[in-house]
Amino acid sequence: MSVDAPRRAAYDVLRAVAESDSYANLVLPPLLAERRISGRDAAFATELAYGTLRLRGYYDAVLALCATRPLSEIDPRVLDALRLGAHQLLGMRVPPHAGVASTVDLVRDVAGPGAAKFANAVLRQVGRADPAEWDRRLAERATDRLELLAARTSHPAWIVRALRESLAADGAAGELGELLTADNAAPRVTLAARPGLVSERELEREHHVSPFPGVPTAWHLDGGDPGRIPAVRQGRLGVQDAGSQLVTLAFAGAPVTGRDRVWADLCAGPGGKSALLGALLAERTGWADGEADGRFDDEAETDARPVLVAGEVQPHRVGLVQRSVKAVPRGLIDVRQWDGRDLGRDEPGRFDRVLVDAPCTGLGALRRRPEARWRRTPADLDSLTGLQTALLTSAIDATRPGGVVGYVTCSPHLAETRGIVEPVLAGRDDVEPIDAVEVARAVAPGLAGIAETDGRGPFLQLWPHRHGTDAMFLALLRRR
Repeated sequence: MSVDAPRRAAYDVLRAVAESDSYANLVLPPLLAERRISGRDAAFATELAYGTLRLRGYYDAVLALCATRPLSEIDPRVLDALRLGAHQLLGMRVPPHAGVASTVDLVRDVAGPGAAKFANAVLRQVGRADPAEWDRRLAERATDRLELLAARTSHPAWIVRALRESLAADGAAGELGELLTADNAAPRVTLAARPGLVSERELEREHHVSPFPGVPTAWHLDGGDPGRIPAVRQGRLGVQDAGSQLVTLAFAGAPVTGRDRVWADLCAGPGGKSALLGALLAERTGWADGEADGRFDDEAETDARPVLVAGEVQPHRVGLVQRSVKAVPRGLIDVRQWDGRDLGRDEPGRFDRVLVDAPCTGLGALRRRPEARWRRTPADLDSLTGLQTALLTSAIDATRPGGVVGYVTCSPHLAETRGIVEPVLAGRDDVEPIDAVEVARAVAPGLAGIAETDGRGPFLQLWPHRHGTDAMFLALLRRR
């Protein structure tokens, strides 16, 4: 092939995302390993693929001004290659001749010489102006300020509107530009040190690991493959965003009345929160491997022993949970396949704590999964919000009086956060909110943005630009 391996790898990732709804972060690493692309070449392929996906909307707006036909009429294979070329010309330190020539070669390989001539003409137009000049040209043609902001920051307009509303509800309407910019910044890999399974001293011996300020279990990976770390391979350490860790710690730290040994993770896959919860429960109760054997033989004591029941509806996600929790002491975690909507009916009032990490649009993790912004539509909310309400209702019914329910989404969209929790609270007199901001301050007192928050409880909303985490939402509810 005339195309170098890193560029071809980035292109193949874009096609996998487009053709099979794949996620780039799941496609790229094994592809690089299979093709033996490493070092600087791997870093180049990673930035080219992820950067193109993040800024696709911006590049499409520029390409639309350069192409002689609408983008909808361009062969999708050629359009993805043009996006890669635009990123090299406008978003990377690639010499213009190299960015154009390599992209034209790529188009020739995948679509033939006629398409290559078209790509050459378009990219030469792109390269004749710098990003500042393209911003000026986009502004000249814009008829709506929000549409212009959406194009410049590479977000669909409906997502920009939703984020603006969410920020306003959180008292931060003026931070929209900062949030959109943060969504386009490549995040560092964050690791979760599962309590009792890995020590701070062991972590400090790792050369490329440093503490994430404010979240006690979170550590930054400053470079390299997390799979090279023995504790990651063994499950004592896991890859998990600091915001995901924080809402898990806050859920486990919310006060309950009475017994606190029987927990449930309603939507557990892929298992990061279950592993962290299992480690916390083991540490809190003094559980060790095999401790279940012979200690609770009496059937009446079944619910007296510590247990975290972690469930998923899809079999392959059940397997992911099982792998994630492999380092948690044996006998503590019961991994099941279930539909979480049935738990409240099947096991009413059994649990002291129930976590609902609800399926959602994922708009809070756009910096990690940039392709989600192009995959989701407003129509997705209709099916998701019905499911979210059903899961939260089931979790409440499965929680005993005095127990705590945690409702979590990796989305700040009001329809998936307050829009779910507030109607449930209004319609039931057997639950009351716990101030999640106050609990979060207690478990992460040094996290930037928590101490300075205006305290608009009872819900916690994290933000990439303010806290350095994904935009996680947490509501804590106590069963009366």
